[in-house]
Amino acid sequence: MKAGRILGRACHVVATLAILFFVLFPIAWLAITAFRPEKDAFSPSPWFSPTLENFRGIIGGENDLVAATLNSVVVGVATTVIAIPMALLAAYAFSRHRFPGHRSMLLAMVATQFIPGVAIALPFLTLFRDLGLLDTRTALVVVNLSLVVPYITWLLKGFVDGLPLEIEEAARLDGCGQVRLLWRVVTPLAAPGIFVCAVFSFLLSWNEFLFPTFLAKEKATTLPVGLMTLVRPEGVAWGQMAAAGLMVMVPMLVLSLFVRKHFAQGMTMGAIK
Repeated sequence: MKAGRILGRACHVVATLAILFFVLFPIAWLAITAFRPEKDAFSPSPWFSPTLENFRGIIGGENDLVAATLNSVVVGVATTVIAIPMALLAAYAFSRHRFPGHRSMLLAMVATQFIPGVAIALPFLTLFRDLGLLDTRTALVVVNLSLVVPYITWLLKGFVDGLPLEIEEAARLDGCGQVRLLWRVVTPLAAPGIFVCAVFSFLLSWNEFLFPTFLAKEKATTLPVGLMTLVRPEGVAWGQMAAAGLMVMVPMLVLSLFVRKHFAQGMTMGAIK
């Protein structure tokens, strides 16, 4: 039995290391390529002289992506700031009130997440063209809200379901109105869930590629779309592509470190109640 336990632990360690290798190796190789000279981008040798020429090329250089990065940040922050209050109000309504069709409405809202983006790209393109909002950050924020709000509403509902009703009832007995109750009681208690949803909202907006491709050709181009400017008929600037990919990936990795400890809580709070 002891030998079996040792063998089981050894297999567990080997499997874990194998998974880590397959997950981390592409990221490590991307980071290495970002600091390689362009002529050594395909070199299999781990030895090279680190350089920042790839980053200079995409930051103020011939393939400047600073404007695209700024657009991504502005669109992501604006989407998050608008989406969180909307989702919190909707989540509270679905969690605490039983109105006709509330379950059907919730299911219909969640079902929108299964609609392919390509199916609604053309209607959005036509709508924003008629409104004169093509190639604007406003159009991207509106589209991102249509994608983000249903998802984080469902996620926030799990947090609100797990909040004790007794605290809200005590606040009402003390004369707390509905608006004050949401601001002073529900929001602080649901703060971990709000933080998780804010991170997911920003990440979904940051990573969105399809709709900016249709709706933002020049002025409002975001960073994921800006990466495609590095693909040219004469070839791909692989070093700069790796550097830009690192710029796209680092914010996601940093935010993921903050959200991971709250994610499981958000998935289980509603089920525990």
